[in-house]
Amino acid sequence: MDNPLIPIVALTALALFFDFLNGFHDAANSIATVVATRVLSPKYAVMWAAFFNFIAFLFFGLHVAGTLGKGIVSLGQMDSYVIFAALVGACAWNLITWYYGIPSSSSHALVGGLIGAALVKAGPSSLVMKGIVNTVAFIVISPVVGLILGLLLAVLVYNLFARSTPAKVDHIFRKGQLLSAAAYSLGHGGNDAQKTMGIIAGLLFSAGYLGKDFYIPTWVVIACQAAIALGTMSGGWRIVKTMGDKLSKLRPVDGFCAEFGASLMLFGASAIGVPISTTHTITGSIVGVGMIKNIKAVKWGVAGNIVWAWIITIPAAAGIAAAAYWASRLVF
Repeated sequence: MDNPLIPIVALTALALFFDFLNGFHDAANSIATVVATRVLSPKYAVMWAAFFNFIAFLFFGLHVAGTLGKGIVSLGQMDSYVIFAALVGACAWNLITWYYGIPSSSSHALVGGLIGAALVKAGPSSLVMKGIVNTVAFIVISPVVGLILGLLLAVLVYNLFARSTPAKVDHIFRKGQLLSAAAYSLGHGGNDAQKTMGIIAGLLFSAGYLGKDFYIPTWVVIACQAAIALGTMSGGWRIVKTMGDKLSKLRPVDGFCAEFGASLMLFGASAIGVPISTTHTITGSIVGVGMIKNIKAVKWGVAGNIVWAWIITIPAAAGIAAAAYWASRLVF
């Protein structure tokens, strides 16, 4: 191409669109519980979550961005075709699952997209298996730990307030849920926005714009945090309904425990640079809180459908990305 900057600009825009879709799709993770308990209206809930999504970069390092930029596919294979196909696969899967109201993982859709595109380009040798194994392992680890943390927090809180009247508990945790929703939104912004940062930085590095050392430019950080915040403000209401109402009935105290349990998991994963699914984490936490009330309070049929979506996300996004890579090579 005559001007190599044009595909870089276009792919950066596509990456930011994915980041927007990430926030749009995963708005349910940040606001479902606070909306379901009627602590905030949907309008104010998305504004609250978006603000903390945006400022998350002030509290976390960029370890997750580094993992996505060079820990899934080797840097030598990260060209514009691979990144284009990966983003197409991830965006397409996000839109499909949003349409059907399925809370799948945007993170794993992106990982699947990278894997599918790289496999078509250069085969298994192009993959960084350590990063992929860690990411896949957390498909199981993140919801299980989220479940345990949500359950333990619920046990602790229920015992501490066992002698309080329901009205007093509701009054306290309607305010407390503002804090827990803020904490969860920080964790969401701190982990999810970094995935797109890693993709854009990988693109810039492969094109020679970052020099010899891989790093995340400041403008990329700000742009990605803004994109995910705008997506959250737009809200994926189909998935909000599934997460906040269909999985388990929640009170403010339940929402508080679920959000704080999930946020602890997100903070830990971001600190060690593991790109986990915020969707998996909050789902596990909601199930854990529901179980402590009554195991029948969890709608296991809905939970089972969500788990199936988790299982097929990486291969589905990989398949779409593989097709997109093949088509892009034919066309361009």
